[in-house]
Amino acid sequence: MSQLTALAVSIAVLGGVWVFLALGPLAGNALVWAGFIAWGCYFHTGGDTAALQKTIAGTIYGAVIAGIALLLVVNNPVGLPAAVAAPVYVAVTVFFLVIVAGLNLLSVVPANVYGYAATVAYSLSVPTADGVGPLASLTVPGMANPVILLSVSYVLGAVFGMVSGKLAGMIGK
Repeated sequence: MSQLTALAVSIAVLGGVWVFLALGPLAGNALVWAGFIAWGCYFHTGGDTAALQKTIAGTIYGAVIAGIALLLVVNNPVGLPAAVAAPVYVAVTVFFLVIVAGLNLLSVVPANVYGYAATVAYSLSVPTADGVGPLASLTVPGMANPVILLSVSYVLGAVFGMVSGKLAGMIGK
């Protein structure tokens, strides 16, 4: 079996397992799509141990910086005019998202950006039936907090990426 076929089979099987877990036993504690973002990031970053570490560190760092950006926008602690508050706070936090690329563990800027962008997108999603959206839970400890929920999803997705790569290596021989 070719390595490409082995990887396709491995990802297909483990992708099904991931979806089952995220929608079943881990429902509310992991997001399918966020895990797949980290899974893809793992392979995009090199598909090795360093990639696993950089994917996890970068996506979580991005999620934390996104949480800070959202809190700044919502609270506007500097009292900026409404029209410029969000752009200024995003610009400042995105600077910190990228400037850390000199650190080995945070050197994959796309991983940092994936974590930031996905966390912001989820946080700004439509509120649930109870009228409370993810944005309102930014300071809540636990899985309702989008930074925590997305970070857990990124870790699990990156680990699934690593396992799928190892499995592909075993069945492709």
